[in-house]
Formats: sequence, C-alpha cells, structure tokens
Amino acid sequence: MSNTQIKEKNSWQEVVKTVKTLDPNKLEIIKATLPIVKDHGEQITKHFYKRMFKQHPELLNIFNQTHQITGHQPKALADAVYGAAANIEDFSQIMPVLERIGEKHRSLQIKPEHYPIVGENLLGAIKEVLGDAATPEIIDAWADAYGVIADVFIRMENKMYKTAETMPGGWAGYRNFVVEKKVKESDVITSFYLKPQDGKEIASYIPGQYITVKLEIPGEQYTHLRQYSLSDRPGQNYYRISVKREDPKGDNIPAGIVSTYLHTHVKEGDTIPITAPAGDFYLDLDTNLPLVLISGGVGLTPMMAMLNTTVNESSNREIYYIHAAINSQLHAFRAHVNDLAAGHKNVHSFVIYEKPSEDDKEMKNYDKEGFFSLEWLQQSLPTKDADFYFCGPEPFMKVVNKALKQWGVPEERIHYEFFGSFGKLEEIE
Repeated sequence: MSNTQIKEKNSWQEVVKTVKTLDPNKLEIIKATLPIVKDHGEQITKHFYKRMFKQHPELLNIFNQTHQITGHQPKALADAVYGAAANIEDFSQIMPVLERIGEKHRSLQIKPEHYPIVGENLLGAIKEVLGDAATPEIIDAWADAYGVIADVFIRMENKMYKTAETMPGGWAGYRNFVVEKKVKESDVITSFYLKPQDGKEIASYIPGQYITVKLEIPGEQYTHLRQYSLSDRPGQNYYRISVKREDPKGDNIPAGIVSTYLHTHVKEGDTIPITAPAGDFYLDLDTNLPLVLISGGVGLTPMMAMLNTTVNESSNREIYYIHAAINSQLHAFRAHVNDLAAGHKNVHSFVIYEKPSEDDKEMKNYDKEGFFSLEWLQQSLPTKDADFYFCGPEPFMKVVNKALKQWGVPEERIHYEFFGSFGKLEEIE
C-alpha cells in the first residue's frame, strides 16, 4: 500500500463533518468541569478499570494487565478522556491522535458494542470518585460528551475495519499464521517469521506499522493480546516480528507473560492468530530527503522495516541509522546493518553502547560510549535537513526529541512511535 493510499484511507473529514454536536448548555458544563476531571483523571480511570473488570471480566481478554499494574493504561486513558473532551468543539485539531487510538482499537478488535460498557463504567467512576461534586447535571453533560466522543471513534474505526478487510490480502478479525522460522537476534530479542496458514495472499503495510498477536497461554485464565511492530520490509510472503523477552524489573513489574512464552514455548510450526497490520507511525515514501533512523533497544523493530524498505526501493536516498544498546550482546541485527552499510554507499551506520563489554572495547565496534546527545549527533550527521524517525524506551525518546527540537529540526520532520498517552513527548512527565 502506498503512502497516497494510506493518506486517502486516513482522511477523516467526513467523520468530523458528521459527528454529533453537544448542547451549548452542556458544553459550558464540560468546559467548567474539565479542570477537576483532569486533576482527578488517573484516580477516576484506575477506579474505572476496577469497576469495569468486576462487572465485565470478559474484557480482561482484551486489556494488557501489565499496563494496569504499571499504571500505564489508566494514565493513557485519563489523558485521552481529557484531551478529547477539551477539543470536543473541533475534533479536527486532534485527529492525528484520535487516529492513533483508533488504529490501536481496530488492531485489538474493539467494537461498537464495547463503547456503552466503557461509558457506563466511566461515568460511574466519575460519580464515585468526585462524590457530591458530581451533580446529576454534571453527569448528564459528561454522558452526552462521552456519546459524542464514542461516535467519533465508532465512525472512524468502522472505516478502518472496512479497509483492513477489503484491501488485497486483507481480512477481518484474527487470521491464523504459522511460525515458519524462529531466529535469535540477540541475548534478549528473537524474530518470528509468520506465514498464513491458509497459504493465501497477505495484506501489505507501510514500514513502521504493527500487528496484534493473540495467545492462549496454559495456566492463564484470560487471553493475552500484544502489539508488535513488523520488523522487515513489506512485499514478501511473510510477516516478521522481533520480540524482546521482558525480564522482571524489581518487585513490582513481573516478567512479560507473552514475551516469555513466545521465547520459551512457541516453536517453529506453531500457529498464532494475528490481526491485519495497523498503526499511524510509518515511513513517508514520497520524499527523497535524507532519512535519519534512531533507535534504542528493541525500538529498532520498526526502524528495521524502514531501513530495509528504503534500501530496497531507493538507491539514492541518504540513510543514517543510529542505534543505542547496552552492548553488542544486546544489539540485534548488527551484522545485517553492517552488511547494508558495506554494500550501499548511501547507508551510514552509527552505534552507541552504554556499557560496552571488554570485547567491544577491544574490537572498537561502536562509535560512542555512554548516551545519545545533541553534540554527538551534530558531529555525526552532515545536515539537519532530513526526516527523523525514532523509537525506543520513553526516557530515550524524550532525550532524542529534545535534542532535535534544540537543533531546530521542524516539527513536521520529527516522527516517533509512542505507545501511550494522548499528549506529545515533551508534555509527559
């Protein structure tokens, strides 16, 4: 699928024009109560999830429970509710963000029938957290506001479902894929090559997009869904995902259930149901500006798709790929990138190791020790007149984003993958 097709698919002017409007009196109530809802946002959404899962435990088959434990999901929902309500008079101002959420919803198979359940429990949580401050008039106004917001998502996602189902090789819901090959890329990252069980055509995608995998894990009460970026170029007869094994982080964050299961139990020949590719973070194929790809850790997965695609489709575009890892043992696809750089004069590779091993130091197989910095970036790149794409852990992305802004890179040339909150990186504490 070309960028032009994607842009046509994601033109939401019809959705904005046909959305329901809010009664002026209720709109004033929403505006007046936005600050208090924002102040209590995470408390409301944490209570919302507890309330909803108690009444509808079947929804635990959809939601990532690790994100509940870390507080990631409640914060993301709080930001989304506030952001949508704050822009309810003109959704066109936030359509790119609504699109990001809609793409995730489509990939997770969120359907229109889920919205009344969410609305009922969200309003209940607002009432229970705010107590007497949430008068019947306030709850009534927020009920109507939620109806408007839900209507936008339902209309937008209906278009997304139709596109995913009707495009060449597309499908509705989940489709079974067989693990044709399983390849260890580093001490913690393994690639899975997935081919359709039915042997038919598969949908194309734009590098940077992802799929959702669905796993029924023995001993687990609920189904587990996870979204993984596609890590190779489109146009082939397989999808590839490269999964980092998430080990425990302290006492509060356990090992990743899905990533551990994929690494230790899923074998070549096993079947995994997946949804069609989705996502609003993707490479612009309609420009010949120099391309700068910056990744940290497993954030290299969408970058690999972008790199492989650009090398395959454009012989002239200058490519600068910067990857940051702890050391070479945790650096996936190193040999592949080196081969591309050696075989293509327009491909330039840079490596940052936070804690290089003794072997790394002896081999001098990295360009910088420590961390990414603006000063080093300016010394390494010949120009800032380029398109920048980056992905990695949130702290890493904040550093990269801040550096690019300080260097004066225009916002329209800064692109990043951010699974989470409604706001921009620089707005997130």
